Amino acid sequence: MASFAEATAIKAVDPRTYTAYFHDGWAIGNVPHGGVVTSTVLAAVKLHFETTLSSYNQPHTINLHLEFLRRTSVGPATITVQNVKLGRQTSTVHVILTQSPSQGDNDSATPTTCVVGYLTQSNLFAETGVSLSTRWTLHPPPPPLSSTAKMRRGDDPNWALQKDIPFPKFRKASQHVNIFLPREKQTAEAKVDEWLCFSKPGEKFTQESLGFVADTFPQIVENCFPAAEVRASLSDNAEHTESSSQETLAQQKKQVATFWYPTLLLNLDIKKTLPSDGAEFLFVRIRSKTIKKGRMDIELVILDEDGDLVASSTHVALILGSERNLKRSGQNGESKI
Repeated sequence: MASFAEATAIKAVDPRTYTAYFHDGWAIGNVPHGGVVTSTVLAAVKLHFETTLSSYNQPHTINLHLEFLRRTSVGPATITVQNVKLGRQTSTVHVILTQSPSQGDNDSATPTTCVVGYLTQSNLFAETGVSLSTRWTLHPPPPPLSSTAKMRRGDDPNWALQKDIPFPKFRKASQHVNIFLPREKQTAEAKVDEWLCFSKPGEKFTQESLGFVADTFPQIVENCFPAAEVRASLSDNAEHTESSSQETLAQQKKQVATFWYPTLLLNLDIKKTLPSDGAEFLFVRIRSKTIKKGRMDIELVILDEDGDLVASSTHVALILGSERNLKRSGQNGESKI
């Protein structure tokens, strides 16, 4: 099984073109995990600034915005980096991730644009300027943590390993992390707190893996709402659809078992660097303000073990049945969500 570093490895083709390979073991169903795709883009831009734009000395992404236009696929991908604005303090690049459609042995098929976005680079070690304490803190505060060592051993009184991740055969990428949740049921609706670490011993979170962390969490719909409430919503939706039928209704009710949450867009605002040798654990709080008609917003914050804000992120995601994920791409290379 590929490690995270292997799953997000980048090779340079020319000064602005890079290749990657999305592994099946890091997918959700048939679609590469959105966080892995995001981390791969971060890795490509990092390499771009280490090589093509090394003279600018801007190794750190401070802001990322990605639009997921079409579903990606397991297999090779190409990332093209276009320099948009190059400056002394910050620089901005445009990225385009493409994949060739699955058309048998036809290698001449026109590549499909799957993901586009913009990233802003800087040097977090060289930043200067006004710094003020905003006294921001998490509210409500998460349960206290005695130590990550006790939590890993199962001895922490407030946090416990999530032993049974739902639908592991479908959510393969989730098997690569250990998720620790509060022992007491989280009472606030549409909110999840978690501590994360890689399940592979010795593997740690880096700046590039923040893209993965920003998209790895227990799903709000399944963890914060009773299944009966979700089924009732599906039933109500089907009954108000002209094309509804008993067969359609039954199929929608089954969707609760394995929803798929494809990301439409993802923003990531990175505040600080992680240790040079990586961070073993990170804390994440996830919230959703509105879940309506199959679409939801997600906002999250990522903190280190010292409680410092590492990054914040916002998403827009759809809520679909898993059969939409498991379908093959459409004709003419169109990978439709």
